[in-house]
Amino acid sequence: MSGYAWRITAEGKAEQVPVAGALTCGAPFVWVHLTTNADHAQTWLRDEAQLPAYVVDALTAGETRPRCEKMGDSAFVNLRGRTDEEVGSSDVLASIRIWAAKGRVVSVTRKHLVAMGDVVAEMKAGELRDPGDLIAAFATAITEDLDPVVADLGDWLDDCEQGLRTDRVFELRRGVTKVRSEAITYRRFLNPQRTALERLAALPGDWLADDDRAHLAAAADRAARMAEEVEAIRERAALMHEALTDLRAEQLDQRSLVIAIVAMVFLPLTFITGLYGMNVKGLPYADEPWAFDAVMGMCAAVAAGVTIYFLRRHWFRG
Repeated sequence: MSGYAWRITAEGKAEQVPVAGALTCGAPFVWVHLTTNADHAQTWLRDEAQLPAYVVDALTAGETRPRCEKMGDSAFVNLRGRTDEEVGSSDVLASIRIWAAKGRVVSVTRKHLVAMGDVVAEMKAGELRDPGDLIAAFATAITEDLDPVVADLGDWLDDCEQGLRTDRVFELRRGVTKVRSEAITYRRFLNPQRTALERLAALPGDWLADDDRAHLAAAADRAARMAEEVEAIRERAALMHEALTDLRAEQLDQRSLVIAIVAMVFLPLTFITGLYGMNVKGLPYADEPWAFDAVMGMCAAVAAGVTIYFLRRHWFRG
């Protein structure tokens, strides 16, 4: 098991302390963070932190979704944020599980969160003085980290719409499919995350100050805006995919039309050459020296006539 612990002293200074014994050090505020597997975390949470079994199960659950639950005088919060470690294609966000009570916070992650560095920096600077400050910092850092990622998805679709050409159909279709998949995945977690933050901001308890509730509400609003944006991106990606499909179908129709016209031009020529290619007696002018030139001239005249007909009918324009 690995992790670290921070405490805020009575003088308001932040100090990093060993995980062992951190919750019983008597400091006004202590934060213990564990980066571990479920078995080791359960042992520490049960034996040293002495948390109830239902809290231990929530902190070490394998499958999680963003949520918030009141547990007596404490609260459990599950949030999702970006990670720089390898993740599955259907689960691109890593979870952080937080148990908070007055003066104490225990958090557990299995994968490193990108937003963790900002939160630790604020803690080191002594800016986080209670559980409400810490959870609000997590919510703000996670949403600020996700915001430019969601914006990049929209910008990529803008570039696709401006560069929509027949010679880029396959390239754009692969990119649009990827953007749509990512938007669906982000939407899957952003909506419940917004609900969790809103519920946390409304929880009763003196360990959440008014400014903490305001920060949580702002993070919930930002999560709601991102959820709406990824929904718009998903719909735009679907429309873009349909447009690319139509463009590809139009491209195939144009090529099929060209093939059909070429076949129509050569069809009468094939008939003439096939007729004069028969090895039978009685073909007109078969023994004349100018017969070959006459047949070639007739073929050229027929081909020109068919081509002129198609040009006047504007078939070459589709």
